[in-house]
Amino acid sequence: MSVQPWGEPGSGYPPGKRPAGGWQPAPAPAATPQAAMRAGHADRDRTIDVLKAAFAEGRLSVQEYEQRHEAVAAAQTYGQLAALVADLPSGPMTAPVAAAAPVPATFLAVPPPAPARQTNVLAVVSLVAGLIGLSAPAVITGHIARAEIRRRDMDGDWAAVLGLVVGYLGCAFWTLLILVGIA
Repeated sequence: MSVQPWGEPGSGYPPGKRPAGGWQPAPAPAATPQAAMRAGHADRDRTIDVLKAAFAEGRLSVQEYEQRHEAVAAAQTYGQLAALVADLPSGPMTAPVAAAAPVPATFLAVPPPAPARQTNVLAVVSLVAGLIGLSAPAVITGHIARAEIRRRDMDGDWAAVLGLVVGYLGCAFWTLLILVGIA
């Protein structure tokens, strides 16, 4: 069996360079603000995922995996986590997610809201006229407003319809009152 160029099988170390006494963490990276930041559960989980992948690829022995797994649980900063996977092909993020490369604004842009449709003024006039008792003007302005609303794609149809209903009820009331007065 030939010697593998990348080291002893499953060790992660070059041939003959395995440290005595088991795995020791790599020296901490240069002091950076990110290395001193406290790590969270998600950061520890990502580091454990890297260790699992390295173990599955044969880069770590069972003992090394167990030692590093225990060290991940005790790690408190990004620097400590980075030291645990420094000799592996991938590691945890060296900076918090917020400090990652910015996403271009074109991906964050939200389409502008649709412009609000204008409310028809005659529809509001019809409603107010009907409520104050001017029945005939309420009916006339209500019909004109509904025609404009359809033609110009405007809001306010509810006000025009309500103005028409109240206006027609008022007209019926006044008509009935006049007929009763004549009789």
